[in-house]
Amino acid sequence: MAMGLLLSAVFASPALAQTPQLVTEEMMVKTGDPGIEIYVRNKRPANMTSFRPEQTVLYVHGATYPSETAFDLKLDGLSWMEYIASRGYDVWLLDLRGYGKSTRPPEMSAKPEDNGPIVQGTTAVKDIGTAVDFILQKRNIPRLNLLGWSWGTTLMATYTTQNANKVERLVLYAPQWIRQTPSLVQVSGKLGAYRMVNREQAKERWYTGVPEDKKAALIPAGWFDAWADATFATDSVGAQMSPPVVRAPNGVVQDGLDFYSAGKAYYDPAKITVPTLLIHAEWDKDTPPYMAQTLFPLLVNSPGKRYVQLAEGTHTIIMEKNRMKLFQAVQSFLDEAGGS
Repeated sequence: MAMGLLLSAVFASPALAQTPQLVTEEMMVKTGDPGIEIYVRNKRPANMTSFRPEQTVLYVHGATYPSETAFDLKLDGLSWMEYIASRGYDVWLLDLRGYGKSTRPPEMSAKPEDNGPIVQGTTAVKDIGTAVDFILQKRNIPRLNLLGWSWGTTLMATYTTQNANKVERLVLYAPQWIRQTPSLVQVSGKLGAYRMVNREQAKERWYTGVPEDKKAALIPAGWFDAWADATFATDSVGAQMSPPVVRAPNGVVQDGLDFYSAGKAYYDPAKITVPTLLIHAEWDKDTPPYMAQTLFPLLVNSPGKRYVQLAEGTHTIIMEKNRMKLFQAVQSFLDEAGGS
């Protein structure tokens, strides 16, 4: 499998003065589809010379925004990716096609209404498989840990049901499941190839469900703008629009209509046979707590499964005042496998 090395850098985070330096690499990995490459980023301790399944993690994003501007966004000098890597892990992130630094399918160069929804779950799971196989081959290991956020939980769980032999542990942060309430992504009329989200829409959705008296302290000063600046900069075409937008493939929306909003499961939880963590925050209105609570008992073949609900956070607690509660709970679960 071919790849191009884009960047390699060694740095020490100011927030981790007592920890090993981390090395960063960015790569484009070819998929089985001509002209389509997926972007992966790796961070690990600079002195790391041997690799083990328990110490290897791959993260994938949700329905709208790429991986690197959340999982590897430095807030107070530290990203979640760096937090895990600094604890002796080989950490990877992936942008699915149509997102971030990965190839935009040709339909995204046309008007959205010119084509039907692109990058549905079946395609996204194939991209995950491409990334997993690339990492396993590069590190010469048989398995790795998977971490998904939101739509990413559906994708990582689906991949695990089909490839349990390649998965060590599974972390589902803000897991999706069958809907009992309307989606925050509202669809009217014919669904086009992709949708466009502006900065104000993103902020309004983020705060949905937060008690009025808690909103002011939820996101530390400057953090929303840091995320929005980084995220909207990933779409050079959307950045030229007024107001600037991020374009996101609509395959996930179509899947939601066909499955979760129609009362149907996208995957069979009983086919997950690896230790699994479900974790979410109490004010999450994108994937409300009832989803994880319904899904948890269905994981009948997941040994050592765990369910964690965090206080005072939303779907995006990863970038809120209580983000360390998320980081610590996930780290504890990963470390149990002997990774630290």
